[in-house]
Amino acid sequence: MNNRRFARTAGWLVLPCLVAAGLLTWYVTRQPATPFAQEQAASVDPAQVSRGEYVARLSDCVACHSLPGKAPFAGGLEMATPLGAIHATNITPDRTHGIGTYSLADFDRAVRHGVAPGGRRLYPAMPYPSYAKLSDDDIRAMYAFFMKGVQPANEPNIPSDIPWPLNLRWPIALWNGLFAPTATYAAKPNQDALWNRGAYIVQGPGHCGSCHTPRGLAFNEKALDESGKPFLAGALLDGWYAPSLRQDPNTGLGRWSEPQIVQFLKTGRNAHAVVYGSMTEAFNNSTQFMEDADLAAIARYLKSLPGDPQRDGTPWQYAAADTRQDIPGAHTYATRCASCHGLDGKGQPEWMPPLAGATSALAKESASAINITLNGSQRVVAAGVPDAYRMPAFREQLSDEEIAQVLTYVRSTWGNHGDAVDAKAVSKLRGHTDPASSSPIILHMR
Repeated sequence: MNNRRFARTAGWLVLPCLVAAGLLTWYVTRQPATPFAQEQAASVDPAQVSRGEYVARLSDCVACHSLPGKAPFAGGLEMATPLGAIHATNITPDRTHGIGTYSLADFDRAVRHGVAPGGRRLYPAMPYPSYAKLSDDDIRAMYAFFMKGVQPANEPNIPSDIPWPLNLRWPIALWNGLFAPTATYAAKPNQDALWNRGAYIVQGPGHCGSCHTPRGLAFNEKALDESGKPFLAGALLDGWYAPSLRQDPNTGLGRWSEPQIVQFLKTGRNAHAVVYGSMTEAFNNSTQFMEDADLAAIARYLKSLPGDPQRDGTPWQYAAADTRQDIPGAHTYATRCASCHGLDGKGQPEWMPPLAGATSALAKESASAINITLNGSQRVVAAGVPDAYRMPAFREQLSDEEIAQVLTYVRSTWGNHGDAVDAKAVSKLRGHTDPASSSPIILHMR
């Protein structure tokens, strides 16, 4: 091929490549549309600031963007990802390190679309795929709260330790195009106002799916609302199994009534369970502050989500335990566990939760049972009062084999039908987790 012909052919090849590169550059750097582009911040309305504080509670912003002993919303919390650790940022109105220079449109793009000023893409550890459903009025209220109801904190942000080239953020734009919705919540006309309010909170500010919905290979939530069967069907996350919130009788809420769901979210406990793991922080900093009407709405919505008998298995029924002490794990249970949870496994509701029929004893994943046995539970703080009872850590008292045996006993007794626990799984979590702090983890927003 002569040079002229090569140049002509190469030109036809380069042209579409340049066009494609230009389109890609435009796509990854464009600013998402916002209804607030031309809207100026109005004068401060104390009622709107108060409303924004409540929406921030619904959204549990304080749990990720605050650390005990530091200013609220000053950031710093380390979050492990498959690529490396990232740290929550300062979202106080500090003009140097925080969001003090954000316009309402900037705030909206960051919260609902994961794009900071200048086009910098936020990692989806920020649950903007859920926050996208927040209403315009709730965004305005949150902006008013963060700008006028939060004290500025001169706290520098901590860079992530994700190595290059994995720390390049432009691919997040492509991820967003595939997995992140942009529309606000649209009420279902065939459902009543209570159901729709519950759906809005669960799918939007509550971002329940971030923990309770299984994720795909791209770390995307497999479903974002009730139209998808995996939505809130349970997921393994950070050494805990976040159970199904659907009507699965074994691994979900199938045996819970609406009042029992409300009680759990309001007080941290009911006849079936006590909050533990990541849910303790969600309760301490978010759900207990929700209005009763909103808790009732959440309960109504969750009770409408059907279970999956094929996934959940045969519904649990109580069966009396074999009293022989030569069964592996039985002696350890009788000497270490029965004083609180009972030889019959029924616990002392609503203070010591039952292990008979417990989700952690019926789920295929044993991570939660191992984790809480190794590391104990955090303090539950209800109405400002720390709980006097907490699950102790047994990592120093019991070996991996002893923990595996006692958990296998629990998961195969009283009608429980969870899989046996292997000592290797205990050893793995022992090396990757730490004992729960005995100090109450509750963060004041202002």
